[in-house]
Amino acid sequence: MSDREKFSAEELAIVMSHYDIGIIQSIKEFARGSRKAPKLLVQSDKGEYLLKRRAKGKDDAFKVAFSHAMQLYLASKQFPLPHLIGTKRDNNSMLQLHGTLYELFEYIRGTSYDNSLEATFDSGKILALYHKLLRDYTAEFEPPTGSYHNSRSISTSIDQIPFTFTRLDRMRNISEQQVSGTLGFLRDSYVQACEKVNSTGLNDWPLQIVHCDWHPGNMLFRNRKVVAVIDYDAARLQQRVIDLANGVLQFSILGGSDDPTTWPDYVDESRFKRFIRGYDEVDVVSTAELQVIPWLMIEAMVAESVLPIAATGSFGRIEGYGFLQMIERKIRWVQEHLDHLITSVAQ
Repeated sequence: MSDREKFSAEELAIVMSHYDIGIIQSIKEFARGSRKAPKLLVQSDKGEYLLKRRAKGKDDAFKVAFSHAMQLYLASKQFPLPHLIGTKRDNNSMLQLHGTLYELFEYIRGTSYDNSLEATFDSGKILALYHKLLRDYTAEFEPPTGSYHNSRSISTSIDQIPFTFTRLDRMRNISEQQVSGTLGFLRDSYVQACEKVNSTGLNDWPLQIVHCDWHPGNMLFRNRKVVAVIDYDAARLQQRVIDLANGVLQFSILGGSDDPTTWPDYVDESRFKRFIRGYDEVDVVSTAELQVIPWLMIEAMVAESVLPIAATGSFGRIEGYGFLQMIERKIRWVQEHLDHLITSVAQ
């Protein structure tokens, strides 16, 4: 049985009455993304739209206003994204009714990422365009800060994982020594990477609004070109290289089945190079930024694995300890190939 939130008929009728999108021809459930944020695909004689009800905890009006203002700015610069649809009374990009927040977007059709070098190159180009357009953007609302880099929550999460495994009876087939060894390696690798990045003077590099969730699932493609970038909820103030490094990781890391022992250690070097070269074609990547990208990738791998596993004992559907072992293998590979990855971009 699905536990996905749904719109009631009365709720839907009231919400749609606030928009002028013509004669509605069909409404279908759009079962993607968070189960707590229901979505509907609405077709009318004026086009296709996506209606979303914000999940509780993700509906802070000021945070949404920051995100919307940025999206409206990007839309004015012809950046590829789904345009927000304003309400018919006051052209507001968000609709607030009875303590609930709704959004209506134009719906853009496209395909998912096909792992091709062409799509990877274009994804790097579009990230650079995003950064370039927002370099001098001044947010009307205060943007969030913080990132996977040098985060205090990482150490806390690593400490929490053994307790989570014990509470969920996940220690039955593994020893405390095994878990301790893997977690110790991840902690040491994260600290080392932080120190290497900070030693470059990263804290003195310019800050700007970044996307902070640049991965293939947040992009739609047509003919291996990005036609839309979605999900701006994580946008925040950071050094752009933190965003760039995470994008490089997301587009070059290699996964597989639900069994992480089958995942390869290495990253896809061709996609690693193509993503950075795509970015560099629009906005030059400095030598200093290039030097820290692999170290930031290590930080990102640790952060993205230990945070959910500390909370749930798993990474999605994958058992937590096996996933952490796989991350350890991948980090060891990056550590052993740091210089090669950096020099390969210039070749």
